[in-house]
Amino acid sequence: MRFLTAGSRSVLVELGGLEEVLRFHDGLREAPPEGCIDLVPAARTLLIVFDPARTTRERLIRGLAEPAAVPTATPRPKLVEIPVVYDGIDLAEIARLSGLSIAEVVKRHARARYTVAFCGFAPGFAYLSGLDPTLHLPRRRVPRTRVAPGSIAIADRFTSVYPSESPGGWHLVGRTTAALWDLDRRPPGLLTPGTKVRFVRAAS
Repeated sequence: MRFLTAGSRSVLVELGGLEEVLRFHDGLREAPPEGCIDLVPAARTLLIVFDPARTTRERLIRGLAEPAAVPTATPRPKLVEIPVVYDGIDLAEIARLSGLSIAEVVKRHARARYTVAFCGFAPGFAYLSGLDPTLHLPRRRVPRTRVAPGSIAIADRFTSVYPSESPGGWHLVGRTTAALWDLDRRPPGLLTPGTKVRFVRAAS
């Protein structure tokens, strides 16, 4: 664990990998340190935003560096079920690259249980860990200039849902009508770090 300065009100914690970030984030979310006002996880780091009127960077780091500072118990995370029509235009290519049939690709994607590891790229875009290892594929060599909102895709060790129309280089497996980003909702993002996600097959 390494602590880095990130502006006047944040500490960036470098950790060993995604699993360690998830455990650290869950523990701090369960019992945030004095003065902590936000937690922003990423693949190998956790950004801790603090209120300088309530704590200092030095005090925060001292507390986090103590072995027993972060609780091991985690709260019961919420579960979000997302309906999916598995008709993605990359299914045949995914099957070829993974050595599976299209039916098996769909089966393995749908049966996995996912956790929102972190968010980024675009508002509401969540990186979901838990993808079956046989479906771990690099991004497309040539990204698309337009991916429709609601498109469900895989790349590397993650799966995600495009919340809005955007360019994208992930492999498309299906689509959903779920609203991933809604400014009238609090919070606007349907999938926030730590949320459990299950994809449920829906009729086309």
